[in-house]
Amino acid sequence: QVQLVESGGGLVQAGGSLRLSCATSGFTFNTYAMGWFRQAPGKERELVARISSGGTTGYADSAKGRFTISRDNAKNTLYLQMNSLKPEDTAVYYCTAGINIVVVTTSRGFWGQGTQVTVSS
Repeated sequence: QVQLVESGGGLVQAGGSLRLSCATSGFTFNTYAMGWFRQAPGKERELVARISSGGTTGYADSAKGRFTISRDNAKNTLYLQMNSLKPEDTAVYYCTAGINIVVVTTSRGFWGQGTQVTVSS
């Protein structure tokens, strides 16, 4: 069955960095679009970054210049490098997969269980 397992979250000070990973199985990774969403307490889930099967990337304004999404098709793994972290980046981060970028951006794909990122001031 389809599985997406996030890792790499944790507690970091403002200005620090984290690298999230999403290990996948159960589908043909290199043909799927992928994305990272996050959800902070009391807020709606929001798209942070997405990447097409061909490697085209897109970012939320809040992530531009600080976060980098990438994929390793040989390892069936998605990454999110997060630099210059701010307290407002604190959230549960979720990995998602979809047959195309529209499925990803409209939250209709497969989901992982999430990983907590906490940024202290």
